[in-house]
Amino acid sequence: MRTRRTQQTRHTATQGILHPEAVERTFHLARALSSPDLRLFVEHYWIVSWDLRGQSPHTQETLPYPCAHLVFEAGNTSIVGVMTGKFTRLLEGHGHVFGIKFQPAGFYPFARRPMRSLTDQRLPFADIFGIRCDELESAILAQPDQATQVTLAEDFLRARLPQPDERVAILNNIVADIAADRDITTVEQVLHRCAHGTMSKRTLQRIFSDYIGVGPKWVIRRFRLHEAAGRIDAGDTVDWSRLALELGYTDQTHFIKDFKAIVGKTPAEYSRQRLPTS
Repeated sequence: MRTRRTQQTRHTATQGILHPEAVERTFHLARALSSPDLRLFVEHYWIVSWDLRGQSPHTQETLPYPCAHLVFEAGNTSIVGVMTGKFTRLLEGHGHVFGIKFQPAGFYPFARRPMRSLTDQRLPFADIFGIRCDELESAILAQPDQATQVTLAEDFLRARLPQPDERVAILNNIVADIAADRDITTVEQVLHRCAHGTMSKRTLQRIFSDYIGVGPKWVIRRFRLHEAAGRIDAGDTVDWSRLALELGYTDQTHFIKDFKAIVGKTPAEYSRQRLPTS
């Protein structure tokens, strides 16, 4: 289920983080891939830590991906569904958070409910897993090294591995193709190039809603906005009209409107607010 890619987007460790020049200045981000036996369900683990004692709080914004997260934070461990808007987090004092980023369709088998019910929701751990998380939360957050945190998280997931579901791999591959190939700008292209005509548009939309929580059109637009923000963050000189057409917009006005609706600023305003890199 792989498409032939002609133009690939640039992926970096900070993809999806708005104004990534703040990384390392205000917080530390580390990631670790999942073990092979869990890769169908889990993309990677992430750890964010910060120490801003004696400093001003920092507001960090991200453009979330089409996937769910299990976030371990002292007293606030929860499952976060796909967030359709910009995600904002205030960092102050000091702390750290350990997260599991699931594959786009990877949390559906654990949730055992349509993922659209989790969209834009942050649910208590017990709502999904039926048990309290106090002991696991304390054990993971108490570990001084990332490898041990990952081991504890993977032991927990392995004990609850769901039954095989071929649609999980199919949808993960489709979303990966959308992310990698910026030529994909319509649902019809997804049907032809990724699903190879094996399902109808209505079926594709339904299983995206069930397994991921958002529709294929939303996924396309989100990755195209990632591409736009990434170019700005890289310091590129951007022709907005040309970029809008490249990303599948009929005109520059619609692109700017979409960007501002999610990011809160026009592309030009976002570009002007880039922090100096040195």
